[in-house]
Amino acid sequence: MPHPSAEVESYLDGLVHPLGLEVRALRDAILSLDDRITERIKWKAPSFVVDGVDRVTFALRPGKGIELILHRGVAVRSDTAAFRFDDDSGIIRWATPDRHRDATLRIIARWIDA
Repeated sequence: MPHPSAEVESYLDGLVHPLGLEVRALRDAILSLDDRITERIKWKAPSFVVDGVDRVTFALRPGKGIELILHRGVAVRSDTAAFRFDDDSGIIRWATPDRHRDATLRIIARWIDA
């Protein structure tokens, strides 16, 4: 494994999750993909970093399987409309092409009034 982290090892040692073995196996597989990948804990779960930038983070919810958040950076991007990522496997569900603060706030405001 190229760059395992003691912080993540300690986290996984204490992880109580129905898919804990699968989380470990997927973590090992992700780390072996590219020598540039390092890891840390973000949002109370393993996160994979390349060149100091978070790229993939586990979202672990009991009973809900394993989700992976695919990051495109911390700032709102100007290429949102043009961004394309072909998923020939069909397993990726894009929650949003990028952050939509104003639209999210409008939805929340309507929800409050509903």
